Amino acid sequence: MMSRRGMAALIIFALLAVTPPVLIFMGQGFFASVVTRMMIYAIAALSLDLILGYGALVSFGHAAFLGIGAYAVLMLNSLGVTDIAAQFGAAAVAAAVFAAITGTIALRTRGVYFIMITLAFGQMLYFFLISLSVFGGDDGASLPARSTIMGQGWLDHDLALFYLVLGILALCFLGLTRLTMSRFGRVLIGTREDALRMQAIGFRILPYQLTAYVISAMICSVAGVLLANQLEYVSPQLASWQRSGELIIMVVLGGIGSLTGAMTGALFTIGLEEGMARISEHWKLYFGLLLLAVVLFSPGGLATLAARITGKGRPE
Repeated sequence: MMSRRGMAALIIFALLAVTPPVLIFMGQGFFASVVTRMMIYAIAALSLDLILGYGALVSFGHAAFLGIGAYAVLMLNSLGVTDIAAQFGAAAVAAAVFAAITGTIALRTRGVYFIMITLAFGQMLYFFLISLSVFGGDDGASLPARSTIMGQGWLDHDLALFYLVLGILALCFLGLTRLTMSRFGRVLIGTREDALRMQAIGFRILPYQLTAYVISAMICSVAGVLLANQLEYVSPQLASWQRSGELIIMVVLGGIGSLTGAMTGALFTIGLEEGMARISEHWKLYFGLLLLAVVLFSPGGLATLAARITGKGRPE
């Protein structure tokens, strides 16, 4: 029998799948691009939840990997490489190398020191991207066109990009679900609960944490590739510490340690931002109050709140 978590995810994916035709029927097809952006950030939030929710690693430089993915598209495009599969591969390799180097150093620290060192590495990359004057420097640069698939410009159609993002989101969710339920995932959860005890029973936790950190970075870089295509514009702001903070907010709002919660948190956050920005220019104040209310009254985020409402106890 399917778990509650699986059922909730299935409902979310089903609703997302029917969103474009419903919006087109309502004459609001433009909003499909907003939903596309929501799903892209859901991929980034899932990647962060792997290390934050399951490994208790609070990374304040996670947006660096989003920036790496976006700039991989811009740089390869300038070299005439427009195939999105090649861009995914290059972004994933670059993110993995950056994560392996910085993670090896950062994971030797704990708590606030880990937070600060990931912030420092993230800012180092941010200022490096600003220094790339050939790619627009601080202003960034526009893409001449979206990426191609097997030489075809299918992604020029917003609907094609929408369903590509939806498919990748579903694959990331399924892959991370299997990973967190595996022996690797159980060890990672064990390090979150009590790292000293895991070491005492014979586990070397650094390789597990570093592997999770690298996997998380690669997935986030994929979101960066997709975001560059959706915006058709790349800027160093994609790698800023503010963007890292937004990703953390998405995970916290949805529910730390719940992949369904992280995905829902990202969808809810971007959707709410878009809606509130159309109502008031002071939307950030209202959003802050909402986040404060969630933290105070439902520390487990939307996942815990949904479990309480349905009377199902703790979220899976």
